[in-house]
Amino acid sequence: MSGMAKPVAYIADHLRHVLVNGASAPHTAEVEWFFKNEIQSRGWYTGELRKLARRFSRVILHDASLDYLVQVADQLFQGNVLEEKVLAVLLLQPSAAKCTPQHFELFCTWLQRVSTWADHDGLVQYLIGPMIVLDPQRRRRIYQWAASPNRWHRRAAAVALLRGTNLGLFYPDVRRITKLLLHDEDLMVQKGLGWLLRETVRFDNQSTMPLLMSIQKTAPRLVLRTACERLAPELREKVMQREKKSASAKKSLDKPVPARKSSSARVTRTKRTGKKKVK
Repeated sequence: MSGMAKPVAYIADHLRHVLVNGASAPHTAEVEWFFKNEIQSRGWYTGELRKLARRFSRVILHDASLDYLVQVADQLFQGNVLEEKVLAVLLLQPSAAKCTPQHFELFCTWLQRVSTWADHDGLVQYLIGPMIVLDPQRRRRIYQWAASPNRWHRRAAAVALLRGTNLGLFYPDVRRITKLLLHDEDLMVQKGLGWLLRETVRFDNQSTMPLLMSIQKTAPRLVLRTACERLAPELREKVMQREKKSASAKKSLDKPVPARKSSSARVTRTKRTGKKKVK
């Protein structure tokens, strides 16, 4: 039983008012323009949101339970306001290791409410990913996501492995997810896969370089370039050789072809010189 006297909805609404009252109009316009008005913004910077989340999570956990805090976050991770969703994740981030299997199932449903890569990546990196590391059996979920028609589920299939791959875990899963998502045409999914490969090769160069070379000829350009961002120049050049070859081939195709003389040209003699003239 929660010790907090206020209803969950009351606390969630209070936090929404805090976000509105602390809004920055210029930054709001910048954020909404950046996301092409797909979301609403209150103009908060992430550092300030983190401070707000720390303050309120301490108070709520002091007076109530973790389950109460999860319910507040569940109320916030709805709608189209970016800061509300980010705050929901930040409220729970320090307690991710204490969350239950039921909480994990709830967080997975939040993927249906994602509006942009920003709220998606916060949710998957700070809550879902760490909980998969704590219980590796949960990573079976990523294969369901990889086959989903929902772009954010498919992106989550890659991004959810980031926390583990940074700890040297899940390399077989990285290989398998790479094969499943390699030919996905959605740019959000391609960026997520490239991000996963970039981090994996950074922490396990020896194992991941052969993987990059094996997909060199078939991977979308965006995946390959993102994966190579942090490689040493000589390794990057080795992986990106395909692009160099295709660029040089295109260059040779673009060279102008010399005009050929028409076979229908008629040869005549000029009246004055008697020399042959091609018409």
